Amino acid sequence: MIKPVGAITRGTTNPNRLRRVDNFIAYRCADLLRDAASPLVIDLGYGATPVTAVELRGRLAATVRPDVTVVGLEIDPVRVEAARPFADPPHLEFHRGGFELAGLAPVVVRAFNVLRQYAENEVAAAWRQMTGTGATLVEGTCDELGRVATWAVVEAGVPSTLTLSARLADLEHPAIFAERLPKALIHHNVPGHPVHELLRALGRAWETEATPFGPRQRWLATVRRMRDEGRPVLDGPARWRLGELTVPWPTPGLS
Repeated sequence: MIKPVGAITRGTTNPNRLRRVDNFIAYRCADLLRDAASPLVIDLGYGATPVTAVELRGRLAATVRPDVTVVGLEIDPVRVEAARPFADPPHLEFHRGGFELAGLAPVVVRAFNVLRQYAENEVAAAWRQMTGTGATLVEGTCDELGRVATWAVVEAGVPSTLTLSARLADLEHPAIFAERLPKALIHHNVPGHPVHELLRALGRAWETEATPFGPRQRWLATVRRMRDEGRPVLDGPARWRLGELTVPWPTPGLS
């Protein structure tokens, strides 16, 4: 038996908490899963109840391909046993595992609200381990109800993009994203660091684009302003309307 690598998380979860990142995975990873001979997705650290793994399987089966398989992994054996009644083999299973992914070779790994409890200097090694077999990793964090979330896309241990996502009806100011940045960035939201400048520019654009036409129109105008100012904004209005902003990973040199 492969020894699980990692530590037991708090286990906090709620129905629909991860719907934003699920929607993104169905968009960003659709071709990877459709082209795969074995469309395996791992939900790492699903928590005290398996509801988010069940939801992930349902969403990907409905929007990407019906035979997608989701395996939920937890280090805590009590959580694994509690999840087994919700399994639907062969397309939804629950096993004990950690960053070593229980020896599996998935196409996609979702790891949400897992690395938040680790030290920043442990993140890179965890990224490398989770992507070591060629998986695309979507790693991030969100609030308790999933109304504010951020995540990285990581391939071969290297982050390529950062996404900020919010329920626009509740968004008072983009500064809220600072509380939910991925572990690799949360301590870098200080002057002189690219993520700080990104959030500051986003806040300025939001304040400039105040409108009586509602939060969605304000967000769309905000993202367009960011793009027009020369920011490397990715995707397009179809994603922006969902409350998303995706940019290249903020590394030194990003202005």
